[in-house]
Amino acid sequence: MQAIIIQPRKPLQYAPITTGRELAHCLVANMPLHTLIATELVRAGFEIIEESQSNGHTVRLPLDHWIEVGALCMLARATTPTQLVDSNGDIVAWVGSARSEDCTEKMITEAPCFRISYSWDLLTLNEEVLDAIPESEILGEVSKLTEINGKLHLGKGSKILPGVVIEGNVVIGENCKIGPNAYIRGNTSIGDNCTIGNAVEIKNSAIYPNTRISHLSFVGDSIIGSFVNIGAGTIISNYRHDARNHRSMIDGKLIDTGRDKFGSIIGDGVSTGINTSVYPGRKIGKGRTTRPGAIVDKDLM
Repeated sequence: MQAIIIQPRKPLQYAPITTGRELAHCLVANMPLHTLIATELVRAGFEIIEESQSNGHTVRLPLDHWIEVGALCMLARATTPTQLVDSNGDIVAWVGSARSEDCTEKMITEAPCFRISYSWDLLTLNEEVLDAIPESEILGEVSKLTEINGKLHLGKGSKILPGVVIEGNVVIGENCKIGPNAYIRGNTSIGDNCTIGNAVEIKNSAIYPNTRISHLSFVGDSIIGSFVNIGAGTIISNYRHDARNHRSMIDGKLIDTGRDKFGSIIGDGVSTGINTSVYPGRKIGKGRTTRPGAIVDKDLM
């Protein structure tokens, strides 16, 4: 079986996490999205190829779709050009043609799948992948005064200091320093060379490499880019008082995220001043800064 992973349709909808990087390089459980999808396909017996190597049996999967790989194995057996569509009629993948619209047949799947249409969908995918971690793998140092309730992957050179509590499925990269007295919960990934410091709480988030969240801060249900410095006392809120779904501004329109818990999408190189408060569902663009005591109630793009 052969497969081609093709580019998404509207990459700008993922900003600011795609400002300066392609969607393919956005991290899910500390793995680039393209690598994650390719790994799952190879495990199922697919060979990842280029367009020039394709034939009439090559499966084409858009990068902005996530689907249980068994459904793609069934699609690969089709003998005529066939679209694989979900229960809503959305085209997930296809076989036997370079373009989906040229397919003559349709196969409907009930397998779990969704389109990665916006940046917060990467957070949903991060949750799903981390939820499937089979067992812990500890390659760094963990203090005897650390409490772990869940599965933890800890990279080489990383240290977890006394008083840290980890609840849920957590992946921490190499050369990180966690704690003392930090609280990491939910399905959370932390990239290489990160610092999560004293009395910091990280909940259900994706933290990219080389980022510092050093003192007395809360980050909930958020994606934080690389080389970010979160100033002491920064609070990234993730919940509305009325418990309704969060909405986020995309191309001048408020889009329902489908999430009742959603913090912020923060681009690379951002620095927040001490005691910055970020409203739920706001985005901060690459390289932006806030002053001490700032209130971020609108996107800073």
